[in-house]
Amino acid sequence: MAHTPTDQTPTDQTLTDQTPAPARPAAEARHPGRRAPRARAGLGLLASAVLVTGLAGCGVAAEPGADASGSAPDSSTSSGPASADPGQDVADTAVGTAAKTALPSVVTISATSGQGSGSGSGSILDEEGHILTNTHVVTLGGQTSDAELTVRTSDGTVYAATVVGTDPLSDLAVIKIDAPDLTPIQMGRSADLKVGDDAIAIGAPLGLPNTVTDGIISTLDRTIAVASSEAPRQQESGQGQGPGQGSSSGPERFRFELPGAQQSPQGEVYINVLQTDAAINPGNSGGPLVDGQGRLVGVNVAIASAGQGQGEAGNIGVGFAIPVDYAQRVAQDLIEHGEATHAVLGVSVTPEPAEVQGGDAQARTVFSDGARVHEVVADSPAAQAGLREGDVITAVGERAVIDSESLTAVVREHRVGDSAEITYLRDGAEQKAQVEFQEDTSQ
Repeated sequence: MAHTPTDQTPTDQTLTDQTPAPARPAAEARHPGRRAPRARAGLGLLASAVLVTGLAGCGVAAEPGADASGSAPDSSTSSGPASADPGQDVADTAVGTAAKTALPSVVTISATSGQGSGSGSGSILDEEGHILTNTHVVTLGGQTSDAELTVRTSDGTVYAATVVGTDPLSDLAVIKIDAPDLTPIQMGRSADLKVGDDAIAIGAPLGLPNTVTDGIISTLDRTIAVASSEAPRQQESGQGQGPGQGSSSGPERFRFELPGAQQSPQGEVYINVLQTDAAINPGNSGGPLVDGQGRLVGVNVAIASAGQGQGEAGNIGVGFAIPVDYAQRVAQDLIEHGEATHAVLGVSVTPEPAEVQGGDAQARTVFSDGARVHEVVADSPAAQAGLREGDVITAVGERAVIDSESLTAVVREHRVGDSAEITYLRDGAEQKAQVEFQEDTSQ
C-alpha cells in the first residue's frame, strides 16, 4: 500500500479480519463468584491469541429477553452476574463506598434501528443531561447514524435521548436527556493514576444494569486498534479507510466485534487506553471506570478475548478504558461544537524494528522502538520542526513512542495549537525539536 502522507498514520500494513460476532443474550449464564486472574502490570497482550473487541456487542449487549435473532432465551438459562441496585444495601468497604458514590450517575443506553439493537452504558456529566458514552454504542458499531436512543437512569426511569455529537477517532460520544434531579459523576484525573490503583467498572454488562466489578489499574499507557465506529454517510461509498485511520497487521492486531451484523468498512482507529483487570463485558461500553473514591478515571471501551474468528467475547481480565483527561476534552468539544478536533503532526510512518542485543544482530523481531518517518507533508508541524525522511520518532513530550500506532494515538490526544517536544533519532544520534500541532482537516 502506498504511503499516505496526510497524517502520522501507520502505513504498509493490511486490514485485520472484521468478521462480526453475535450479540450475547442478556440472561446468558456466567459463573457467580468466579474472578478472572489479575493481569500483571507491565505484561503485554498474548501475541496472536488475543483479540480486542469493542464493548457494544461485544460491542452492544443483546437487548434483555432476546438473543441475536430476537428470540426469547431458554427459561432454563441461569441468571447472570449479580447487580448492585441503588436500592439495595451496599457494603461498607472501599469498593462499596466508591460504588455508592458513582451509581446514581451511571445509565444504561438502548440503541435501536432497522439494522439491529443493543445496549451500552454511560456517565451523567452535568445537570443539563449530557451523558458520555462510546460512539460505537450510539452507532451500533458503525451500522447507523440515526439509531433511536433511550436511557434508563439508576432509579429505573426511562428517557428519550438525542445525540449531541460523536467522534469516531476517539470512539467517544455525548448524548442528552431532559430529566430532573440528575447527579453528575465526580471527575478524577487519569494523570494521577498509578499501576495497582483500585479500578471499579460500573455499567450494564449483558444488559444487567447497575453492575459493579472491581480490579486494579494494570497498565497506564496501552495503545490499541479498534475498528472505526463511524456511521455510514450519505453519498459516501463506505469503502477503504476513513480519514486519518490506518490499517494494521502483526502479532497483536485487535478486532472490533459487532452485534450480529457486518462492520461498516471504515478502517481502524488507534487510541491510548488504561488497562484493567476489573471484569468488563458486552454492555459495559461507554460506562465509567472509577477510582477508589468513585471518581471517573476512564470510559470503558474494549476487552481482549482469547481466540480468533467468530464467537462470543467475554471478560478474561484484560479490559481497556479511555483515560478521563482525554475523554473530558473530547466531551467538551462535542458539547460546545458538536464535533471534536484532533491534532496532526504531518508525517507518514512505519514501526522501527528494535535493535536486538546479543546473538544475531540481524535477527528478525516483532518488537519495535519508535516510528520511522517515510514522508513529511509540506508546511506541516513536522516540516516546520525540521523532521526529515528517515528520522525515527521515539517520544512526544514525556510519552514514549514505540511504534507508528502509538505515535498516532499520542498526537491525537493533543489539542490543536498545543506545543510539544519531539524526540527523534537521526543517523543514530538523539535530537529534539518543538512542534505546534495543527488541526487534522482530513476528518
